[in-house]
Amino acid sequence: MADTALVNPRLRLILVTDGVGDPDRVEKVVREALLGGVRCVQLRESKWSARQMLRSCERLMPMLEKVDGLLLVNDRIDVVAAGAAHGAQIGHRSLTPHLAREVLGPNAVLGYSAHDEDELALAAKHGCNFALLSPVWPTTSKRNAACLTVPRAAQLTAAAKLPVVWLGGVDSTTIAEIAVVPSAQRPIGVAVRSAIMQADDPQAATAELLQTWPK
Repeated sequence: MADTALVNPRLRLILVTDGVGDPDRVEKVVREALLGGVRCVQLRESKWSARQMLRSCERLMPMLEKVDGLLLVNDRIDVVAAGAAHGAQIGHRSLTPHLAREVLGPNAVLGYSAHDEDELALAAKHGCNFALLSPVWPTTSKRNAACLTVPRAAQLTAAAKLPVVWLGGVDSTTIAEIAVVPSAQRPIGVAVRSAIMQADDPQAATAELLQTWPK
């Protein structure tokens, strides 16, 4: 499995693209976010074909590797298997974690989208490097979804057998709430979509989010 000591620091702030589908916009925001300090990007572009995803990865990989970062793609195990990305983010509609790990081998980074203790246990059992736990706070991308709340997310994170990243409604205000969570219950990072993708200045927005992270 990919070395946890090398992977985890890069997951402090994950930029998740917002599915608008404009590769030039994605490249521009990613470039600025990297300047602001992001070291992991997840391409979540469900409208793209495998070839479109591959082309975007070919443009982004040199940018990520220049800063020793990670490029993950949502669901597209085939794109990762082709060597176009460092790993994949999968969930309950994707290949199972066990099969994804068999296909990708031990060195690919594998994240799993979890919403409860059962999915966290599944991810840990089958060799995922980390889990994205969501939604922690209310989020515009899933308006009708019940959010976990910080106390419940902290409880689940403490019990998990793998590193956990929080997703859903993340901005500088909600990140600050992590400061009151005991260190043993804190996530190793957060994943952000609109707070960076829709920012007027993605570099400044990224830097602000990282500065807000509890010391």
